[in-house]
Amino acid sequence: MAQLDRRTLLRGVGGLAVAGTGAMALGACGTSGSKQNAEECVAKDVSGTEKKLIVSNWPEYIDEDDGSYVSTLAAFEKATGIKVDYTADVNDNNEFYAKVKNQLGSCSSTKRDMFMLTDWMATRMIQSGWIQKLDKSKVPNLDANIIDSLANVGWDKKREYSAPWQSGLTGIAYNKSKVKEIRSFEELLTRPDLKGRISLLSEMNDTMGLTLLTNGADPAKFTDDEWQAAIDKVTKARSDGQVRAFTGNEYIQDLASGNVVACEAWSGDVAAAEDENIVFVTPEEGHMIWADNMLVPNLSTHQSNAEKWINYYYQPEVAAKLAAYVYYICPVKGAQEAMEKIDPELVTNELIFPTSKTLDVTHNFMSLDSKKERQYNGDFAKVIGG
Repeated sequence: MAQLDRRTLLRGVGGLAVAGTGAMALGACGTSGSKQNAEECVAKDVSGTEKKLIVSNWPEYIDEDDGSYVSTLAAFEKATGIKVDYTADVNDNNEFYAKVKNQLGSCSSTKRDMFMLTDWMATRMIQSGWIQKLDKSKVPNLDANIIDSLANVGWDKKREYSAPWQSGLTGIAYNKSKVKEIRSFEELLTRPDLKGRISLLSEMNDTMGLTLLTNGADPAKFTDDEWQAAIDKVTKARSDGQVRAFTGNEYIQDLASGNVVACEAWSGDVAAAEDENIVFVTPEEGHMIWADNMLVPNLSTHQSNAEKWINYYYQPEVAAKLAAYVYYICPVKGAQEAMEKIDPELVTNELIFPTSKTLDVTHNFMSLDSKKERQYNGDFAKVIGG
């Protein structure tokens, strides 16, 4: 269940018809005895004497120097004197977890000062005590400028441990040259003319979040009975032959070729497709929002420098410049106004700056403890593997 493709280069301008959360869930709960006390697993911060920062991020997720164009990273280095060792080695949440779990679980250094992970994995690491609390006095721009829809997530209500890097939506995509308009996730699961011609995402939080909405349940706060009803609904859609496949982002190729005519989709993929026949739609039930988050792991030796990085990227002008390059939802207030000077055509692009109407129907997926996570992932694995 690949995560890399969701963050491939997104420079196409896409339209938002009216929409998503993307977050795959991990079945295992880590190694035995891996929980730490973050306050006790701390290294000396040498930021004052060592102007260095080691960052791991997803591929194609930051702007780059190009001729006369100066990237945000290069500008950060010049403004702060901090040399950034930036590596795009987060190819998949699970894969990255496997890289660092033994070190983090035994209070050993990952040799990183920051990495960016999706909500569900950020939750897991914070709950495991693997992430350092941010010094709020050093990141004033975070609290001042984070957009409301991302400010108070259940797993980090005061954003004491995390700061969204970029965000995105999950909704519906369909090929308008092959099928009539689709307006709801319920239609996707049940409409007769779509039978055997749709795909759903193999990420649990995405598919189950939207299915919960079809039943009138809140993805951010649901009961076991509501969960079971949603599982039963997806199971029925599969057993009835409605669902052709559960996929990663290969649905874009399937849509273009006609293997499927409609599917559950990520907003950025539709933008990148640059296919006028592929339309991204917000389901009538609402959509879900996800984010990839900046985290400072235990034993970081440059936490203060990492906090300068966070504070820098939460300046509206910097955030707008980055957003104009990566085409994801910008998490920073004021960036839309700043975009006027960078690329006026992007000011009204809802894949970067969703309207309040769109954000009003945005949902997050409920934070799960390790027991519930194992249970729900097991339930979902049975459905998509069946």
